[in-house]
Amino acid sequence: MLRYGLIGSGMMGQEHIRNVALLDGAAVTAVADPDEGMRDGARTLAGCDAAYADYRDMLSAGDCDAFVIAAPNDTHHRILVDVLAAGKPVLCEKPLCTTTAHCDEVVALAARSAAPVWVAMEYRYMPPTEQLIGEVAAGVVGAPMMIAIREHRYPFLTKVGDWNRFNRRTGGTFVEKCCHYWDLMRLILKSDPVRVFASGGIGVNHLDERYDGETPDIIDHGFVVVDFASGARGMLDLCMFGEGSTWQEIISVTGPKARVEAVIPRPERFAPDHMVPSAQIIVSDRASMRAETRDVWLDPTLLHAGDHYGSTFFQHRRFRDMVRHGGRPEVTLEDGLWAVRVGEAAEHSARSGEAVAL
Repeated sequence: MLRYGLIGSGMMGQEHIRNVALLDGAAVTAVADPDEGMRDGARTLAGCDAAYADYRDMLSAGDCDAFVIAAPNDTHHRILVDVLAAGKPVLCEKPLCTTTAHCDEVVALAARSAAPVWVAMEYRYMPPTEQLIGEVAAGVVGAPMMIAIREHRYPFLTKVGDWNRFNRRTGGTFVEKCCHYWDLMRLILKSDPVRVFASGGIGVNHLDERYDGETPDIIDHGFVVVDFASGARGMLDLCMFGEGSTWQEIISVTGPKARVEAVIPRPERFAPDHMVPSAQIIVSDRASMRAETRDVWLDPTLLHAGDHYGSTFFQHRRFRDMVRHGGRPEVTLEDGLWAVRVGEAAEHSARSGEAVAL
């Protein structure tokens, strides 16, 4: 039995518990969270006896084979420093850290550690996204020149202490939420970003909320353009008050031969009467002027286990296999660093009006 220790047992931590429970030969056997209510809820959900207010006590116990970090973003840096010293495999939720500087420190520290660190970029493992990546890799579009991603979704959810309302704790929306998309762009285009320009602001969400006299400062909508070394271009269209959209994400990759799109529905619990259409892949061929559409259905068990269209399960299955059989993480610390670097540049650009060269 592969024994997981979970650090951070809020909404995403509990999604990890539900998905690890679906794996053969794996279980969350210990949880750590300073919030008593979340900690007890996670312990009950996992069916384990070990629960700690301080994750360092979990590390000292030495009873886990691997760790999952799902704590608030601004705690990742400190936790990673401590967990890397344990020398065991780590799956760290995105973003890797809230700043590029902290990511650089973790990368340097990990180079001296035996612990493989896998950054949890779940969106790579959504079945429709995986199929889109496969189509592009097979040359269906030719050399990809443009990638456009639209996410129109619900606002940030309520978390313990509402830590996700402030840039200083999240890294900012373009880091916290959008690191997935910078990772997908770089993965699909097989090129590094060289320039970022963003326009964004706070228009609708959380304007009437106050925390110790402070108003939330996280961006809730915007556009971001990213230029890549290959000459390709990426664009993100983000709206955090678009919960009425049937399709939460639309990812389009276009080249000289064709365009491939993945359209992904909103999570089941945010859909009226729990009616969620299947995701789809659409291939539009330039020469024939024809489009082929195919549905991408998901096992309902996986659909119920989280909000990421089954990707958390598929990611955990690959992580488990790495732990058992060796090998390198599929999503590396360098990948995590690049995602934060682009998001940090987009945050600066949106506030300053300046394009940022990377």
